[in-house]
Amino acid sequence: MIPVTTFAGRSVAVFGLGGSGLASCHALKAGGAEVIACDDNLDRMVEAAQAGFVTADLRNLSWVNFDALVLTPGVPLTHPAPHWTVLKAQEAGVEVIGDVELFCRERKAHAPHAPFVAITGTNGKSTTTALIAHLLREAGWDTQLGGNIGTAILSLEPPKDGRVHVIEMSSYQIDLTPSLDPTVGILLNVTEDHIDRHGTIEHYAAVKERLVAGVQEGGTSIIGVDDEFGRAAADRIERAGKRVVRMSVQGPVESGITADLDAIRRIDGGTSSEVAKLGGIGSLRGLHNAQNAAAAAAAVLSLGVSPEVLQRGLRSFPGLAHRMEQVGRQGTTLFVNDSKATNADAAAKALSSFGDIFWIAGGKPKTGGIESLAEYFPRIRKAYLIGEAAAEFSATLDGRVPYEISRTLENAVQAAARDAAASGLDEPVVLLSPACASFDQFRNFEIRGTRFRELVTALNGVAAV
Repeated sequence: MIPVTTFAGRSVAVFGLGGSGLASCHALKAGGAEVIACDDNLDRMVEAAQAGFVTADLRNLSWVNFDALVLTPGVPLTHPAPHWTVLKAQEAGVEVIGDVELFCRERKAHAPHAPFVAITGTNGKSTTTALIAHLLREAGWDTQLGGNIGTAILSLEPPKDGRVHVIEMSSYQIDLTPSLDPTVGILLNVTEDHIDRHGTIEHYAAVKERLVAGVQEGGTSIIGVDDEFGRAAADRIERAGKRVVRMSVQGPVESGITADLDAIRRIDGGTSSEVAKLGGIGSLRGLHNAQNAAAAAAAVLSLGVSPEVLQRGLRSFPGLAHRMEQVGRQGTTLFVNDSKATNADAAAKALSSFGDIFWIAGGKPKTGGIESLAEYFPRIRKAYLIGEAAAEFSATLDGRVPYEISRTLENAVQAAARDAAASGLDEPVVLLSPACASFDQFRNFEIRGTRFRELVTALNGVAAV
């Protein structure tokens, strides 16, 4: 835990008592602050009270003595309308911040030169964050991994010289971190997302840009320039005097880092040199993962990791659970768990990465269906449709891709494994990439993916990858 000493002797309201909110309460209390905890969920209020915190309905309190409101990132700050706690804070002149802001203030107060890597982007940030942490651990660094990827930042060990914090950040978290100042900031990409919480894509992009614009003096901003927002951000930040590394998987850059399916390359004044090889690394398959690997490589190289350690770490990276996770082989058949692909855009990344696919798809459908995946249909040998979306997906596939309505994941795995084994293909792939939410049959995508792993493991002759 990171005790938040910068609010010692002061009163702080905390709203939202999930994982990061409760961690904030513990960290503030450990640092000497007076904490008043609140949540719209009464069960969470009870949990906080049992943990020894003062709880109260913040609607009924005077805000004049609060020094800050620590807000959970899941609560609207600006759009579609500010949460009532935000309005209360604004009326009282109380600053509204998040848990990463508390971390930044502690780091500045006690270990301003401790390395801090912050990662954002519409897509790929979890894989990139995990990969950077893996590479730094491979290099022998004391590495703390957290943020949006799962572990609340204040639950990690405190910043100190020689210890690096690798933190994934959503746009919601960036919005609540006014003094964000990483050693290395990464903006992977910007595509339309979370407009309900930011109003326009321009505002969403501007929030993302703040992460790379705020790198501390002597730090490095690594920016994906394959979209218009990244290109504009790189130009602005460079004009402001910051060190910018442009990153692309779509074409050359004059200076920066590029990647394709085979290698990561450094470009300096138009001269290209290979940094690391990517070909044959199953956990980093696909062009989207080439972008993630390029960003991670740029980050660790800027911190002094050698190319030799980088290459070794890339090859040993296991990947993230439920994200194009290779879970087993049966003869020549590879089984891949991509349960995190809960919409068509996410499923496209997996479908573009394999040929000869026996595709398990379906679940609770989302707007738009799978028509956008038509360019990948030639790669699919057969589809096995499950859940509520089966009828809708079958209508889209009819006459274009062979399919069967399996209804359940259990039936789909058995049928896909059977057909892949009988296909005679050199490298058939049984791919769970649902293009749907899980909620019709599973509580979340993690449980769905875990069940897929269990079913694959139970097949005769399956070996670990």
